[in-house]
Amino acid sequence: MVLLVRNSPAETPTVEIAKAKAARVILEKWQHASPESESRYLHLICWTPADREFPDNYSARLTRIMEHIQEFYRGEMERFGFDDHTIQLQYKNDQLVLHAIRGEHPEEYYGKQSGNEIRTECLETLRKAGVDAESETLVIFCNLADWDEQKLKFTHKSPYYAGGTYRSGTAWQLDSPELDTQNIPLLKPIIFDGEYGKISLGRHNSIFIGGVAHELGHALGLPHCRARPDERIRGTALMGSGNRTYGQEVRSEGLGSFMTLAHVLRLASHPQFSGSVKGINAKVESSIEDLKIEADGNAIEVSGTVAGTPPIYAVIAYFDPEGGSDYDSTTATAIPNSDGTFQIRSNALMRGKKGELRLFPLHVNGSASGRMSRTKFRYPYRVDTNGIPDVSTIQVKQELAAFMKAFAGGDRNQAEVLAGTLKHKLAKEIATNLLDRTVSVETPAEYRGQSEAMPLTQFKPSEAKVGWGRPTYNRVPGQTLLLESGGKLFTTGIYAHAPAEHVYNLGAKWNSLEGHVGIDSGHSGSVQFTILGDGKPLWQSDVIKSGVTSFKINLTGINQLKLITDPTADGASSDWGFWFDPILQK
Repeated sequence: MVLLVRNSPAETPTVEIAKAKAARVILEKWQHASPESESRYLHLICWTPADREFPDNYSARLTRIMEHIQEFYRGEMERFGFDDHTIQLQYKNDQLVLHAIRGEHPEEYYGKQSGNEIRTECLETLRKAGVDAESETLVIFCNLADWDEQKLKFTHKSPYYAGGTYRSGTAWQLDSPELDTQNIPLLKPIIFDGEYGKISLGRHNSIFIGGVAHELGHALGLPHCRARPDERIRGTALMGSGNRTYGQEVRSEGLGSFMTLAHVLRLASHPQFSGSVKGINAKVESSIEDLKIEADGNAIEVSGTVAGTPPIYAVIAYFDPEGGSDYDSTTATAIPNSDGTFQIRSNALMRGKKGELRLFPLHVNGSASGRMSRTKFRYPYRVDTNGIPDVSTIQVKQELAAFMKAFAGGDRNQAEVLAGTLKHKLAKEIATNLLDRTVSVETPAEYRGQSEAMPLTQFKPSEAKVGWGRPTYNRVPGQTLLLESGGKLFTTGIYAHAPAEHVYNLGAKWNSLEGHVGIDSGHSGSVQFTILGDGKPLWQSDVIKSGVTSFKINLTGINQLKLITDPTADGASSDWGFWFDPILQK
């Protein structure tokens, strides 16, 4: 008997049901025209090290666990009108198919980092069973936990993560004899969990069975998100921290876990849920034209016209505040009209935080046009302490879009014409600096001009070297071009991929240098910036992984200025450091 997890009794808003219905119309119209159906099963592996037996009663317990999770997904899909959409479990002779696989090494050999190696050890058994692991979704239960039934003590060193898309994925889980859906309601006994301390056996089961449901979501292609304030009446979003609240309502400890409309829409086209494999290997392309992103009070409004191949049936927006990875992102959704137009609005923004808006057009074949951190539709914003969003950086980038396309494409004449139509001051300055072909020929020491303040990039360095590529000024190497970091655009800058050094002869003519340092948006390295004057340290930043740090230093009497960008202990991978808007002043 499956113990059903019931969510909050709150009704699903009619506007969300209407969106789901409209999405389903688009999906089914495409799927039913020249249909291609296929049963795509979830493939379950019970893996144990060479020197350990499989956990007690694993077959019956894992059957109950997976059927429980299957019903959870089914119930959440049905709430939005996607009846009978859920993960597909495979049975043989009325028994759930579980591939029992023994590892090649003893227990002490493996740890939490061993996921890929364990998966590799499973491939041959799966191949013999007719399972192509590269085009299926796998759940590997790893027997790397210790449960002392007498002392009621639990610890584990199992891989516990997942990743995947609509085509394939893998979730690594743990298994242990005390994990059983029958234990979710239990307030006693109190056990000791190596990670969570003293908790009830029921909560322990919620956490780790909920963890299976959560990591399975990642294997199916779902990113993290938390509930918006208006969604919290239903409980905790599964792909936020809902792995810890799964089933807790049966213990009267809270509302339990639920799935957001954003993730229900993503799963609606997944072959596991839809039974359709039409276009599963099709080339995916998407575009958004006439995009407008505006602030309206305490909300951000997004509109545009989306198009794609295969067709688009929904657009998902993630509003992701800085920090916290993407766990604290919130979602908003739109179903495009027949002409592709759509509108999204959200006021679920974190005050006093920078953030990034990411848009995902959902294709009818299951693709979501990129993973969470890789979508091409990403836009920075800021929210002040009063909750008012600032989207000026987005608007400047939108104003620059036509100019940037012409400039990057090598059409200088058209770029110059378009630069003349720009209205925003920052956009004009950026375009002017990109079009400027002047090569610096004088050092700061040789400057004879009248200005009391000058961009450092106007001068020739006496030495310049960077860790990747060649020294570049006032632009990002490659196609990106725009100087952007921490949600802000800059007009001038020195490219300093670590390790980098830039040396300038000042001739003791300048009194100060001020500016900002950071890593180019879209890169995730870690760097440290140092300024030396005549060989002596004048300033050093903390190790910078994101955001922008400002500086201002005294240069009185300094002859030689050296800017150093260090890759730090983790190496130089993705260390696209920049000195932004460095200004010398007399």
